[in-house]
Amino acid sequence: MIQRSKNMKKPFAMSIIAAALMVAGAAQAKEVTDADILNDAKTTGDVVHFGLGQQGQRFSTLDKINTKTVKNLVPVWSFSFGGEKQRGQESQPLVHDGKMFVTASYSRIFALDAKTGKKLWKYEHRLPEGIMPCCDVINRGAALYDNLVIFATLDAQLVALNKDTGKVVWKDKIDDYAAGYSATAAPLIVKGLVITGVSGGEFGVQGRMEARDAKTGKMVWMRPTVEGHMGYKWVNGEKVENGISGTLNATWTGDLWKTGGAATWNGATYDPDTNLVFAGTGNPAPWNSHLRPGDNLFSSATVAIDPDTGKIVWHYQTTPHDGWDFDGVNEFVSFDYKDPKTGKIIKAGGKADRNGFFFVLDRTNGKPLNIFPFVKDITWAKGFDMNTGRPIYVDENRPGDPSGSADGKKGKSVTAAPSFLGGKNQQQIAYNPQTGLFYVPANEWAMDIWNEPVSYKRGAAYLGAGFTIKALHDDYIGALRAVDPVSGKIVWENKNFAPLWGGVLTTAGNLTFYGTPEGYLKALDAKTGKEVWSFQTGSGVVAPPVTWMENGEQYVAVVSGWGGAVPLWGGDVARRVNFLEQGGSVWVFKLHNGK
Repeated sequence: MIQRSKNMKKPFAMSIIAAALMVAGAAQAKEVTDADILNDAKTTGDVVHFGLGQQGQRFSTLDKINTKTVKNLVPVWSFSFGGEKQRGQESQPLVHDGKMFVTASYSRIFALDAKTGKKLWKYEHRLPEGIMPCCDVINRGAALYDNLVIFATLDAQLVALNKDTGKVVWKDKIDDYAAGYSATAAPLIVKGLVITGVSGGEFGVQGRMEARDAKTGKMVWMRPTVEGHMGYKWVNGEKVENGISGTLNATWTGDLWKTGGAATWNGATYDPDTNLVFAGTGNPAPWNSHLRPGDNLFSSATVAIDPDTGKIVWHYQTTPHDGWDFDGVNEFVSFDYKDPKTGKIIKAGGKADRNGFFFVLDRTNGKPLNIFPFVKDITWAKGFDMNTGRPIYVDENRPGDPSGSADGKKGKSVTAAPSFLGGKNQQQIAYNPQTGLFYVPANEWAMDIWNEPVSYKRGAAYLGAGFTIKALHDDYIGALRAVDPVSGKIVWENKNFAPLWGGVLTTAGNLTFYGTPEGYLKALDAKTGKEVWSFQTGSGVVAPPVTWMENGEQYVAVVSGWGGAVPLWGGDVARRVNFLEQGGSVWVFKLHNGK
């Protein structure tokens, strides 16, 4: 009798255990795993990483919204970030487990119901007086890992919140905001590490990349991106030297490397095939290039870093000895490149640089495969020597040395194109493997620029240059361009009166989405560039769109809110955009009646 009773209870007990395991498994599934992040570009039910995947292609395999159905795309909901804290909104939303996580200006983050737009929670970072962000109080997005949502702040901190409650789990200081440091980029997640850079190149900061344990915030390694600085790793909580970046004084003379800039302010991408993190580095400091002879490694470059060790594996400078503030922070997007001579498929990466040239590099070693202009007016260089990979400078177009001028206060002024705001700046490109094209939000503008004497003072602007920006054409500055990385040709373009400052999304539905400062979210035929849909969001779009599928319906979302670097400058550019209104909201769209 007793034995029989035990036998009867056993299946019941097992069913309880199984049910408990199912519940636990369901709860665990809501956490974001390394596999979720690694496969973000392949999965369509969520967007768990900046760039729609670590490689940053911003391509979605979804095709329910396509060139035939996009005419039926309508808004589902809109959510306002509220208050007076508007300014520029450059955030890419993340979507997971029915929730949307979106950052906003002034270091805020919201969790919203992805179906309805209902606010679930809000976290507003308390910013101190005296923060010194270079180019507006923006934030480009967060990262998801485990049960955390992690984002950087304008006072140079990283904050990890419980993604269900918005409560702070850990917080860590990147550096001292009073010395000019800040942070605005979306973090990169690689194998349980949260990898971030720094902003503040105009204040003579030390550019670098840092890796922390994403669950705890504890430091793992730090790699400077200015030659001569020591890197570090943390072993059992102890800080250990991890080798000098480059060679001391090899490409920097004197002590200027100590405040050399090369800020990694636009974040990074990761390629699992090569196990490399690709970080763009900003301008060397100060802008006055006559004070710092040499190439000034690793400024205005792409550096490839081993995420396991923090070592620089290779580097490629797009503008050695930068004298125009061209930076090199633009994202490096992994893709497969078919060599036109051999037909061989090469693991490559594409980068539309601020200096106006598009670079195709072998992502295993940094060797250039193709270099060509993606803007029509370039005055600082005639092109690139493919044997050396170096620019062919137009020497007379480098701003003059003020020490050689009559008064010693102002060097020879030159008119340079593109302007320091770049042929492309922070606005993200997209790559569509079906069309084989990159979609680049380009700008055609120039600047008058001259050098001035300058000395470093902690926390003060460290430029040594003056400038004015000017438009080159009466009818447009911005142009969304489809670029063939193999032929180097611009396949089509769609011009825009104001500068383009928002990112791009491309899809298997043969669509390319992007926003304009005039407030429109637009969809173009990805093959022809023909506009097939647009919607007025009420404020300028300076953020990248995303798309995902839920319950059989495809959604598109974009953040709207005019700002960023463009409206901070005067002259011709200001006259193009001074009628635009600020805002702060996220818009979500789907097909009317699902068709």
